[in-house]
Amino acid sequence: MKFYNREKEQDDLRKILLQSKKESKMTVLMGRRRIGKTELALKCEDSTVLYFFVGKKAEGLLCQDFIEEINRKLDSPIVGKINSFSEIFRIVMKLSAKQPFTLIIDEFQNFAKVNPNIFGDMQRDWDLYRRDSHLNLIISGSVFTLMKKIFEDYNEPLFGRANAKMMLQPFSTSTLKSILADFNPNYAPEDLLALFSITGGVPWYVSLLLDNGNITKDLMLAALTKENSPFISEGKNILIEEFGTDYAIYFSILVSIAGGMKTRAEIESDLGIDNIGSYLIRLENYYRLINKSLPIFAKANSKKVHYQLNDSFLVFWFRFFYKYQSLVENNALKSLAAIVERDYNTVSGFMMERYFANKFAEEGKYIIGKWWDRKGANEIDLIVADPLAKEVWIYELKKNEEKYNAKILKEKTKVMLSQTPELAKMKIHLGALSLSDM
Repeated sequence: MKFYNREKEQDDLRKILLQSKKESKMTVLMGRRRIGKTELALKCEDSTVLYFFVGKKAEGLLCQDFIEEINRKLDSPIVGKINSFSEIFRIVMKLSAKQPFTLIIDEFQNFAKVNPNIFGDMQRDWDLYRRDSHLNLIISGSVFTLMKKIFEDYNEPLFGRANAKMMLQPFSTSTLKSILADFNPNYAPEDLLALFSITGGVPWYVSLLLDNGNITKDLMLAALTKENSPFISEGKNILIEEFGTDYAIYFSILVSIAGGMKTRAEIESDLGIDNIGSYLIRLENYYRLINKSLPIFAKANSKKVHYQLNDSFLVFWFRFFYKYQSLVENNALKSLAAIVERDYNTVSGFMMERYFANKFAEEGKYIIGKWWDRKGANEIDLIVADPLAKEVWIYELKKNEEKYNAKILKEKTKVMLSQTPELAKMKIHLGALSLSDM
């Protein structure tokens, strides 16, 4: 798949590259695994780019790899054996004073296991040499919690050293439509919804499906449960390192939320355990995997809290692959495929709500949300408010527009407006959104 989107990030990297010709600059790329950090870094457009991958092996072996890369790319080769990354980094800083270049350090957080003293040594040499050198340093890492700690924890050596930090997001809905149109010009709305539902707009997953000819809904769903499908173990691959030995309880909570358990009471009842509050707090504030959702314009202390997963792909993964891991472990993939086919409509209905919420959010001018009452008797799928124009659009989402009942939405809206004075002051528009509006 060709390189899509990221125009703003590429422009920012070009500007930083120019600035590094005066003095060294450090850029940190953050974001979940598979989001395209490495590919973006390699698009920095410098004539000389060194790429250091921090694998999980001994420091001396890593240094051998790095020296080989330096000797391939730079005019001043390193002779002899060096077993300290800190020494290599110091050499790189000094070399860049005479020959400006870009250094990409990928999976940077792995240095914490290789040798945690590296961060302090880097800080020392960065502070000593950055003004007289011309290194365009791009650092990326895919374990979000560790990267955040390294660069945003006040007590860490590299706190405050980055000149720029970029948080990469999944593809926008408009980009996803463009990509699918390139592969399947005659795609149906169901195909677009399936691509969004499965991948959440994460570039690697999009490429994995489309590059292998899975360009329709049926082909995409079938690809998920083929033998050796990378989707089967993907959720575990990207989260085990984040959670460590506590992963079982976190996974149980996430599979419950992905399955439709929205409130804390529902989750605790589903799992048969109490006192999950501390886990929910960490999932929200530390791991940033879930968020607390409130009805639109509800007060911050409202008790109408619903929990939801932020990552759309993980909704799909926990809903199918982790929930039915016994089928995966027994290689009963045909049974799993039947379950995916059976339950897909339920999941894609929720994902359709998320798709339209994202679509409106990308315009950057609306307050977007949902509404529900405490008993759950009344719920409105999507509310899009324009505070400047004082207008609000209230939508019922139906895959088939013929199933839209204007009378029911009007009755729900009446209840909502009686409890939400901010909306009652706006001009009200009622309607439906369906697959044809995607």
